[in-house]
Amino acid sequence: MNLEILAPAGGPESLTAAVRSGADAVYLGAAGLLNARRSAQGFDEEQLAQAVSYCHGRGVKVYLTLNTLIRQEEEPLLLSALETACALGVDAVLVQDLAVAACIRAACPDLPLHASTQMSITGVAGAKQLEELGYTRVVLARELTLAEIAAIRRETSLELEVFVHGALCMSLSGQCYLSSVIGGRSGNRGLCAQPCRLPFAGGSSSHALSLKDLSLLDRLEELQKAGVCSVKIEGRMKRPEYVAAAVSACVAAREKNPYNKEDLAAVFSRSGFTDGYLTGRRDASMFGTRQKEDVTAATSSLLKSYEALYRQEQQRVPITLEFGMKAGKPSILTVWDREGRTVTVTGDEPQAARTAPTDGGRAKAALSKTGGTPFVAEEITCRLEPGLMLPASVLNALRRQALEELLNQREQLCPVAWNREAAQKVWQPSATHTPPEQPAQRIRLGRADQLEAAARQKAQLLILPLHLWEQADPDLIAQNAHRMAVELPRCTFGADGKLPARLEQIRGRGIGHAVVGSMGALRQAKELGFALHGDVFLNIFNAPALEAYRRLGLADATLSFELTLAEAKGMEDVLPRGLPAYGYLPLMTLRGCPAKAHGQGCKGTGCGYPHLTDRMDKEFFLDCDGVVSTLYNCVPLWMGDRLPELRGLDFYTVYLTRETPEETARVLDGFAAEEKPWTQHTRGLYYRGEVLPQKRSKP
Repeated sequence: MNLEILAPAGGPESLTAAVRSGADAVYLGAAGLLNARRSAQGFDEEQLAQAVSYCHGRGVKVYLTLNTLIRQEEEPLLLSALETACALGVDAVLVQDLAVAACIRAACPDLPLHASTQMSITGVAGAKQLEELGYTRVVLARELTLAEIAAIRRETSLELEVFVHGALCMSLSGQCYLSSVIGGRSGNRGLCAQPCRLPFAGGSSSHALSLKDLSLLDRLEELQKAGVCSVKIEGRMKRPEYVAAAVSACVAAREKNPYNKEDLAAVFSRSGFTDGYLTGRRDASMFGTRQKEDVTAATSSLLKSYEALYRQEQQRVPITLEFGMKAGKPSILTVWDREGRTVTVTGDEPQAARTAPTDGGRAKAALSKTGGTPFVAEEITCRLEPGLMLPASVLNALRRQALEELLNQREQLCPVAWNREAAQKVWQPSATHTPPEQPAQRIRLGRADQLEAAARQKAQLLILPLHLWEQADPDLIAQNAHRMAVELPRCTFGADGKLPARLEQIRGRGIGHAVVGSMGALRQAKELGFALHGDVFLNIFNAPALEAYRRLGLADATLSFELTLAEAKGMEDVLPRGLPAYGYLPLMTLRGCPAKAHGQGCKGTGCGYPHLTDRMDKEFFLDCDGVVSTLYNCVPLWMGDRLPELRGLDFYTVYLTRETPEETARVLDGFAAEEKPWTQHTRGLYYRGEVLPQKRSKP
């Protein structure tokens, strides 16, 4: 099976560039709505219909991106988008939110589901969980190595898609809240303002969160052998010439033909390219910024050369032609494609030849001239009675008519069945419980030495991350076993197989609760019989997603801190739910520690809590669990003096990280006394909510 080349289409011109440069599929979003690039031009409904027709006519698949988190009030937008997707017969829908997936399974089960890279799939268990949920493809996390991709392939029947070219986020996709917390523009909502590209000083680097662009074009054969079926180019915000350059280079690399790497970098790069995640070389060589030289390298002549690539149709659809000519009967031409579509047209009767008769060679020469169309004549058969002549103009007219009718057939939309009532039912789950008068307290620990102070509180749960269990006081754990919970790693990167034994040991100590922040963690904890508590990293934004997780086995869930307090409290009571009420909010989940990469030293090497400093001299600290590093906010969230405003929730969590035992005690005592904060703090997004980018007025 040929490796699928999947190209970005931020707008109609980029779509044309992708198709005519050789892409096998495109991914695109409706204009301004529910996709992870809401600032891209996108397609209105008429343009979307034209795009699907255009692509399908040329044998190119169309994947619609509905891969943002959906707010409760956006139900009409979602259902309208899904209805349009079904009416147009797109080839798949790319999703992040389980509410969207549930709507698709209920209302249009024939529409294939692709899991967005925003779902943060880093191991076998997560892929298996998606497979059980009815997904057909997963876009894997970009941080995986080649061996880790191959391991997932061996354990799942899901199609595997990976990014191979374009901008590379520092954080694991779906786990970045930097833009949201700093400026109210959420990457999970398609509004990322890319603050990571601004100065964040750490060690030897002034831009310690800015990675070079990804390019794995020289490794396509290895990826295919590892089980990848689709290779994806990032760039829905990029110009059409970039799309043409990246797609044509990808096609050349797939066919083992040379391509100009310097020209590809000149069209767009950040100080060159990196393959550090795939190879496991996660060091300073991965980092880069957009320099003046990178901008000026894209000369007008270079851009024009790539523009020329998509100014004409690419002959990419193989067809078979059969031409017949008999005396006294109309000439006849039949054309069909590989999918079985057939067109037959008739023309003038042939005349007796006075000089040169029309033979097979002349007929094939005329019929093979398919330039200007997406068709290429794969086979031509001629059944000709001798001694007859048909003018070349008639043959040309027959060919043009047949190909036009065949293209029209191919461009016909093929709707998918849609049941709006079923979708509405999913979006309106019934309440199943009533929140308590006062929300319970939970305490999440970031250090083992915080347990003593936490154990003195009447907290409902004491949550200890898996990597800290060996460090914690076993007597304190035993005394509090009934309310202890193990927090599973969100990211496994090939280590799924090592978790069950460790979790079974913890289970054997009388621990019955597990906090899960990913699909993989949920599946593994469920298999071992833990009571499941959903972590904030599941990005739950609406009641249908809560219901979906209830069906997967969650006993309760922490909602996304990107919601406002009113939105969280107003959500349908389908499952007990809570929010973080204290803590340095996690802003990024990083496989490569930027402090270590830039010589500052990493907590994993005994350096304490290294930090990065932004251009306002604010310090953001890093914490490492041995697998990933987490970048935390510069000031803590504090809701201790606003606890009455949390009524309507079932619980709140005090999310501890680097606090010393003394600081831990002060925080917990402050919450018990409902004190005002005594240091700089934030209320997060609970009161200010989402900030939409300002539209630029036309001059």
